[in-house]
Amino acid sequence: MTMLRKFLDFIYVAAGAVAALCLVTILLLIVAQMVARWTGAVFPGAASYAGYAMAGASFLAFANALNRGAHIRVSILLNSLSVGPKRLLEIWCFGLAAAISAYFTYYAYWFVYWSWKFKEISQDQDATQLWIPQSVMVLGGAILTVALIDNLVSVIVKGDHRITRDIVDQSFGE
Repeated sequence: MTMLRKFLDFIYVAAGAVAALCLVTILLLIVAQMVARWTGAVFPGAASYAGYAMAGASFLAFANALNRGAHIRVSILLNSLSVGPKRLLEIWCFGLAAAISAYFTYYAYWFVYWSWKFKEISQDQDATQLWIPQSVMVLGGAILTVALIDNLVSVIVKGDHRITRDIVDQSFGE
């Protein structure tokens, strides 16, 4: 079981690291586009690539952000409940979130599949096959679904989730 725990934690951190690399990629693309404009050159598709990197950064960061307590949670109600009702409410919240995330990931998969099947390409200058950047959305959604189920199982089995308290979260008086 500890091997599975280490593997899942590695996946969450690795996805967060790749999301950070996507943010650096956005910076580099913007700088390259600025330099290209200053020199009179053209960098076709830079804005599209930056958009793809932004989608990658967003979706890949979801699971890591969840486990680090960076997602918005309204914990005023949770903090006011006793242990039993709090546990039931957290089971309901994680279960509903996992179901919604799984639903989204399932339909995102079919969205990517049909983009691949029909060989859809971007209408911008880059002419990228759209299934490639769309696949990141499915991967990030799947990792988020696993993270939500991981927290749901933790609440059911151990009585507490795996979300760590962030200093920023604590600074708001919770």
